[in-house]
Amino acid sequence: MNGLRISAAGMVTAVGLDAPSSCAALRARIDGFAETRFAGPGGEWLRGAAVPLPRQWIGEKRWAHLAAGALLEVLKQSNNRRNVEVILCLPEEDRPGRPILDADSFLHRVQKILGLDYSLRSKVVTHGRPSGIVALSTARKALARDPNHEIAILGVDSYLNGRTIQHYLSQQRLLTADNPEGFLPGEAAAAVLCRGAGPGMNVGGIGLSREEAHFLNGQDEDGFNLPLRGEGMAAAYKAALSEAGLGLHEIGVKIGDLIGETFWFKQSELASLRTQRERSEVHPIWPIAAALGNIGAAVVPVMLGWALAAVRKDYAHQKPLLIESSADDGACGVAIVGGLSA
Repeated sequence: MNGLRISAAGMVTAVGLDAPSSCAALRARIDGFAETRFAGPGGEWLRGAAVPLPRQWIGEKRWAHLAAGALLEVLKQSNNRRNVEVILCLPEEDRPGRPILDADSFLHRVQKILGLDYSLRSKVVTHGRPSGIVALSTARKALARDPNHEIAILGVDSYLNGRTIQHYLSQQRLLTADNPEGFLPGEAAAAVLCRGAGPGMNVGGIGLSREEAHFLNGQDEDGFNLPLRGEGMAAAYKAALSEAGLGLHEIGVKIGDLIGETFWFKQSELASLRTQRERSEVHPIWPIAAALGNIGAAVVPVMLGWALAAVRKDYAHQKPLLIESSADDGACGVAIVGGLSA
């Protein structure tokens, strides 16, 4: 896939309030975990990765301030910020605790925080963690028609609210003293600026697929408990690698949204085994959740922003990076990035 480039990134995370500081902390393996105000099943305080905002905003207002910080950072690096289109990545509409009921109203709130005297043109993607990969595919189609256009992919999410915490505690999915298999809740907002031409990090391929034996397999209406074979993620791997003209053995680093539960690591490993055909060194894996916890729909823009920093500073060792993400319902996405265009 030619002509899609990432030229700038913005982040608001538990380890940094902009992209440079967040990426430096991620590279240094600094995490943002601390006790939260939410109690676990034994009365102990749950740990999580909250963003240190200047005020204790809650609900949609908090999300809007997170999103505004990340979006402002990329708009400052735009060639024509008034014409930037936003693809907003959000959690699934049925996820408990999701405070955004109307995306247009939410973006209007973000615009007001930023003091913009114009309206942002926008699209919305609500596939949870892989939303950013879907947004990349959407941006590719738009930029093929107009390479000089600019599109900001903006993701925002938080698991640090009462309804969401209670839901995942009831599902025994949070990391607690009695459940070492769970994930830590986090929150973040991140944005990347996409262009069809000009300087930036190349996006070489995109793959989208669906895993039938997904995380909720056996818990849904059908009730089937299919064995995990990693075929959905493997299909996404193959599609992205084919577009990029690469084999998996040529990838230098994998960046994943592996949130902590064993299922996701198994899925990733099975996908690699089904895809790789030539010998190579073991791919280093940079897991976002090791520093930020589960940050949902914000994770792909964070991974893309970190990849951009790694390519520019050359600690990716001039090799392509594979970015992977998947959702509880089986949605899988992969992007191959690397190399800078002048």
